[in-house]
Amino acid sequence: MTATINTDKEYQNRLKHFTSLKTKYQATKYNDSSPSSLLYLILRKVDLGIELTELEFSWLKEQELFKTVETVCLQQQYKLEELRNLENEFSLLKSQYQVPKLSGAFKNISIILYPILWKFHSGNPLTDSEIEWLKNNGLGATVALIHKVELERHFFALKTKYRATKYQGSSINSPLYKTLNKLESKQRISTPELEWLIKQELFETAEIFRQQESEKEAQFAELKEKYQAIKYSDSLLSSPLYPILQNIDAKNNLSESEINWLEQQGLSETIAIAQELEQTREFAVLKAKYKATEYQDSTPKSHLYKILKRLELCNQLGEQDINFLKKRKLTEIIEIANEKYASTLKSKIDLGELLNESEIEWLKNNRREDIIIFARQKHFATLKLKYDVLGYQDKLHTSLLYTVLQKLELKERLEPTEFAWLQETKIKVPQPTYNYYSWQKEHKYQEKNLVSGKIWISYHTIEANFYEQEFQRTGNKWNLANASSHWRKADEPEQALQLTNNLEFDKIKENKLKSALLTSRGGAFRDIQKLDNAENCARQAIEYQPKSHHPYTLMGAICFERHQYSDGEYWFQEAIKRGANPRDMDSEIKRVVKNAKDENKRREVIEYLLKKDSQRYSWAKSYLKKP
Repeated sequence: MTATINTDKEYQNRLKHFTSLKTKYQATKYNDSSPSSLLYLILRKVDLGIELTELEFSWLKEQELFKTVETVCLQQQYKLEELRNLENEFSLLKSQYQVPKLSGAFKNISIILYPILWKFHSGNPLTDSEIEWLKNNGLGATVALIHKVELERHFFALKTKYRATKYQGSSINSPLYKTLNKLESKQRISTPELEWLIKQELFETAEIFRQQESEKEAQFAELKEKYQAIKYSDSLLSSPLYPILQNIDAKNNLSESEINWLEQQGLSETIAIAQELEQTREFAVLKAKYKATEYQDSTPKSHLYKILKRLELCNQLGEQDINFLKKRKLTEIIEIANEKYASTLKSKIDLGELLNESEIEWLKNNRREDIIIFARQKHFATLKLKYDVLGYQDKLHTSLLYTVLQKLELKERLEPTEFAWLQETKIKVPQPTYNYYSWQKEHKYQEKNLVSGKIWISYHTIEANFYEQEFQRTGNKWNLANASSHWRKADEPEQALQLTNNLEFDKIKENKLKSALLTSRGGAFRDIQKLDNAENCARQAIEYQPKSHHPYTLMGAICFERHQYSDGEYWFQEAIKRGANPRDMDSEIKRVVKNAKDENKRREVIEYLLKKDSQRYSWAKSYLKKP
């Protein structure tokens, strides 16, 4: 049903259109009014400006539609004449505006170029985009000419405005053009320029300048009174005071040099007015920013102005300011300020900075625990990166690792339970290797204790400092032995040696203490590869306490460092007889292998170990350098 209605409507529209065309092209005597008629097709083509074929003209004549044929011919002739006229006009415009001869694909720009040139020629200025189009299409000479014509038009307009049309010259290099531009921008013209106008008999132009000067003088006097600068006697328009007062009146802020000049002239009242106006403008801007436009007092003396100024500088409101705002129901300012301060704290966290106690307290009071949690998680992530434990998966700030890392960062000692937890907890660490068939880097993972690397160093550094302080406090030399041991573990053997450099062993009564100090000192010598000194310390320690396994273990390690493996085995066995754990011997041997700088020496000790017990020392294979 709907399709039928649409079809009928379309038919009626075509019927009306056909009737209109028959009237327009004098074919009303043709009886067939059906839109399916050939005449309807012919008249539509004519109306669209499409040329008819000979066959179509013959058909019209056969139907005795001679008036129609005559009308169509006249229309087509008119069209051809108009096209020729347009081409001639365009040709003249191209010649006038120095457009080069267009050829090939370049002819396509005529569609855009003609209306641009016609627009300018008719007295309308071109837009920046139109000028840019001309430049981009290689019409630089045309642009230069248009610019010159624009200036000449401007010159003519100025001559008309300032009654100087009797001056015949039209060159923009004329002295008159410069003078008229000055008048247009309300600048003062010089005495020679005024004399030149009079010499050219441009009396009306000169009079306009005098009127301008009078208006400026009157304005200067008004401004001096308005801004309390009357005591400044100079009324010449060339005075520095005039542009300063104009600046104030135009609601512009004064520069430092302008304020200094006013101070030198003793115009303190003018400065005060200018500054008050500046503060009033600033206050209005701040009230809009902080949604306080309904607050009636707009003077800079208002306490609200001081609050908003402080808010711009520090983002945080004081308690008195909050009370002031609450009493005046300006709670929206409090909300904006709180959100702004919260954003500032977030930015601080993002930059890796820590929040202080007052900032954390503010967040708690304003129920922004989310930012506190964010800060702790961010800090935890930073500490994990610093201490090289990114492999620890727990990211929550409630993790025991976070507590431990915070303590290490603050140089605080760990509880024994915390250190034990570090020793028991393992993380996976990626170990990059190469697939020698594809030459691609691959990642394998191995487990390591948390108490290793930077955590290990930091922990033992803190312990070493603690025992040094305890020695200073108590004088107990066992603290020196403990401090020395921790400095060695913290990879600071020189620090360990410095502690025991000037000890007078003759004055120490306890042989066990002497042995412990000498063993620790010998270990530090071993760390820096002074093996002879290390051996001397180890042998003295054995003399003081033959039953302690520690100096024997040290001797075994020294022998392995010297590649005296059978001697080393002997000393290690002696240590085991005195209570040493065989695993500690293996740790010492592993350390020798790991720290060997000479690849050949390392291979030598590894081969010895594997030959002795390939199962026990299977770990040594991983230290063999691959080809």
